[in-house]
Amino acid sequence: MQGFDNTIRRASRRASLRRGSISVLPQKQAEIPWDILERLAMPFLFCHAAAIVISNALHILGISSVSTFAVFVWFALSTVGAVLFYHFVKVSASGKAVLITGCESPIAWYLAKKLDDLGFHVFAGFNVPIEESEEATILREETSGRMKTIHLDVTSEKTLLEAALYVSEHLPFGTQGLWGLIHCAQWVALGEMEWLPFAVLRKSLDLNLLGCARLTQLMLPLIRNAHGRVIFLTSGLNKIPTPVRSVQCATQAAIESFAACLRQEMRPRRVDVSVVAAGEFTPGNAWLNETELREQAKKMWAQMSVEQKKAYGEDYYEAAMTSIEKYSREAADIQPAVRVLIDATTRSFPMARYTPVTPKEKLQIFMAEHLPPSLYEAFYGVPRK
Repeated sequence: MQGFDNTIRRASRRASLRRGSISVLPQKQAEIPWDILERLAMPFLFCHAAAIVISNALHILGISSVSTFAVFVWFALSTVGAVLFYHFVKVSASGKAVLITGCESPIAWYLAKKLDDLGFHVFAGFNVPIEESEEATILREETSGRMKTIHLDVTSEKTLLEAALYVSEHLPFGTQGLWGLIHCAQWVALGEMEWLPFAVLRKSLDLNLLGCARLTQLMLPLIRNAHGRVIFLTSGLNKIPTPVRSVQCATQAAIESFAACLRQEMRPRRVDVSVVAAGEFTPGNAWLNETELREQAKKMWAQMSVEQKKAYGEDYYEAAMTSIEKYSREAADIQPAVRVLIDATTRSFPMARYTPVTPKEKLQIFMAEHLPPSLYEAFYGVPRK
């Protein structure tokens, strides 16, 4: 009877994964290709500037009376064709290996499956031992013999070294190194700074930043040999100041800064570094999931001092904790993030930063980055008491 129950649970798990996630359902929506628009933005501006200069020069010299608009259209059509050709050139997956961390999360699990379908040799890293992971078992059953599932806890030096050795010993025959390292392992800690236990802060830094940096250190020799790439999955909203997200924003911003510096270090060695700054609910495993939210909230409230409880008040605390339920239960469309992660892996000329977010998120990110803080807070800030 127990074996039958296990079979039923595994079938249910497989059905959940095929529908779209472990905890997040992909919902196909009209997707805005921000990466293409961002790649075309600067060329269009240069086309306009060049059209003005050339048109005026031709008029002054009396060579031609062609209009600025006609010159701009000619430049724009030529540039768009060249940029799109440059953007869509892909590498061959044959003989190329990639390592993905955090494959217990929906986005990394589906990314591993898609890359295997494309012909890559995939090392899928899971935070728990493989024999304890149903997701790893299902992934092996759903993919080809090229798929390798490994135990990869980025906070454990021992498992990092073991994983690095395993990858180096199981690269495809004749391969010089590792084509891609994709960092998807994340841990989301939510709550106002004064409420979070220090152990939560430390774990967030260890897993989101330090473990990511250490694994990159270990894998860079293999990546350099293959002239491959390093890809970081972060949150597109790390630049938006929001209550209860201080630790999450800090670690994601730190990863982006780390990636920007690494990109400059690796350019002379022909190694690409990309950041995929996804939307609100896509990356990571929530510290407060739906079933544990109230229990964790009670523990944090109990740990607060009498003065803190008096300063915040129980009503405010309950409202704040209720507001973060969306981070653990709201459905999200993971398909745009999976698409750009695949693009960053397969394009010959990947972008430095991808932002697969909704138009609403894109607008708020733009305003947070470019408006004066006082003006931004007038639109999005928390009002003073």
